[in-house]
Amino acid sequence: MAAKTERDTKGTTTTASTSTSTVILTCYNRSQATVSCVRSLNSNINVSSYIIVDDSSSDDTLDRLQELSEAGMEITVLHGDGSLYYSGGMRMGIDEAKKREQKTAYYLIVNDDVEFEPGIIDRMIDAENRYFIKNRVHEVLIGCTCSDTGELTYGGIRYTGRGISYRICPPGDSELCDTFNANCVLIPKDIFLETENIDLMYIHSLGDFDYGLSMSRSGVPLRVFEAYVGHCNDNGIHNTWMDRALKRIERIKRKESPKGAPFRQWFYYLKKNFGLKTALLHGFTPYLRILAGK
Repeated sequence: MAAKTERDTKGTTTTASTSTSTVILTCYNRSQATVSCVRSLNSNINVSSYIIVDDSSSDDTLDRLQELSEAGMEITVLHGDGSLYYSGGMRMGIDEAKKREQKTAYYLIVNDDVEFEPGIIDRMIDAENRYFIKNRVHEVLIGCTCSDTGELTYGGIRYTGRGISYRICPPGDSELCDTFNANCVLIPKDIFLETENIDLMYIHSLGDFDYGLSMSRSGVPLRVFEAYVGHCNDNGIHNTWMDRALKRIERIKRKESPKGAPFRQWFYYLKKNFGLKTALLHGFTPYLRILAGK
């Protein structure tokens, strides 16, 4: 499903410029959030097309995306079988983007629960263009999100040097990040094409962290944008394996579920990015926390 033309926010046909971007996102059974996210992104002149992976939604997501396509938005929908989850869905979308001859300068990876500020992606692209003109190299720009009450929720990630502890970098932080929450990440085309896709090991979580770490390890600068890009509330720990109100056995079950932190993936992530010693030291920590009721 894809519209044949590119249109600006007023609905008139335009020609793709060298600063246009292709948006990649995955979705499942939250049509209102997905459509709201896409509509908010469409306020940006430099957002030209969308690759959306729908992981077999049973609600009206596909119908509503079809409506957006028929209204003139250039949307390609890829279909999962319900087992992709976040990392699998994004991997499919990234793979599709890499296969195409895209008339685009940037790729924008987003979560579909972000409500973007009007014109914010145009501002990010302008900032990246200015950075390239000044430094003759590209950087990856990370958009930070805030809650409805204005608190920082997602953004760039910097490991603190104390084990595997990290902090979320706020908007305007001038230091480089180690990786990111992929709620909003603007990636120049050359970096996008050169970076390997999300590791096949990851089902749901950790895929974006690992993807960002692979960039920073290769010398790609990762920096947060100067302003909040939109609203996205923290998912919280309620009913997750970290919820201390649940019984221990239930917490373990949820930890080992695809949307938790399965041991094999967690150990692999630690070993790959921090070494075997760290994996052995921290790989079993979640179970100790659960047994201790923490």
